[in-house]
Amino acid sequence: MQRVLQIIPTLDWAGGERQACLLATRLPRDQFEVHVCALKGPGPLADELREGDIPVTVVDQRSNLCLQAFWQFKEHLRQLRPELIHAWTTAANPLTQAAGEWCGLRRWIISQRCEPARQGCLARAFARLLRPGWQRIVVNNGDTRDACLRHGLPPESLHVVPHGVVLPEPPVTTRRQFLDQLGLPEEARVVGLVGRLSPEKRLKDAIWALDLLKVIRDDVYLLVIGDGPLRDQLRRFRDKVLIHDKIHFLGPRNDLAQLLPHFDLLWSTASSGGQSNAILEAMAAGVAVVATDISGTRELVISGTTGYLVAVGDRAGLAKYTERLLNRPALAAQLAAAARSRVARQFSVQKMVDRYAELYRQANA
Repeated sequence: MQRVLQIIPTLDWAGGERQACLLATRLPRDQFEVHVCALKGPGPLADELREGDIPVTVVDQRSNLCLQAFWQFKEHLRQLRPELIHAWTTAANPLTQAAGEWCGLRRWIISQRCEPARQGCLARAFARLLRPGWQRIVVNNGDTRDACLRHGLPPESLHVVPHGVVLPEPPVTTRRQFLDQLGLPEEARVVGLVGRLSPEKRLKDAIWALDLLKVIRDDVYLLVIGDGPLRDQLRRFRDKVLIHDKIHFLGPRNDLAQLLPHFDLLWSTASSGGQSNAILEAMAAGVAVVATDISGTRELVISGTTGYLVAVGDRAGLAKYTERLLNRPALAAQLAAAARSRVARQFSVQKMVDRYAELYRQANA
């Protein structure tokens, strides 16, 4: 039995955290004893992990140099003595690597969701401290792996494990109930956008694109799900361009699986990032996607086959493809069906779990 400690930044419904939760609750119990430590809490994922009988510990880390969190985490490692540490996202790496080195724990898996150039200097420095034989670095797409190679990371340490997603059950609410809950008219065409409200997500592009669509049709509404530092600024910008009635900020939601099937489309306007859980979940729910052509996304969305890709900042392209799919429901249904089939074949949770289980076994050999 291999004891594995997974380190996640928070217990919120964020991308890496959700993948960690899916993995922790599905690894074979006869082979792995899984523990989870969050650097901040509480959050909705805590209940899901505990329902799956996964022990959860929370360390109150207020910054990368928080000494109190370091000593608390070091003591947790000393008592648990895991055989393998898996740090999810670069935010979890510096503290966990420093404490692990202090305790003499030297078998690591580091999940890296972005290119090295987009990491902080501290995270990059810590990533180079570990000896190659002690660590495995996991990325979720080939573009990020190539970027890691260009930055000098050893190829034998790099592994590509795409994200996994659960094919959803049919929603319990009807379309009419969904619209009524949000106060939308029966004829509303609904576009969803899910993610952190931060600069790299380029939410202003989505607001501008919806403003373009409003010129030619009056039935399109944008639902923004998530929270972040730009929330108030984006709301003011929405009001400034006079589409207050067309864009609804719903905040963080833990019922996304019930909302997604009622979307007519999903947008993603990000300028960077790895594989998007929101895009994967929309594809699994049979929702057509229009997204920016960035690393990670282009390995999910095949433009013209499972959705459409546009250049970063191409607001007109976003509006154009949205108008095309809303006017041609048969085409939208065709792309959505192809997307769902692609997710079922290549991005199932079981495939993700199997890949990590094999990697855990190799790392501990």
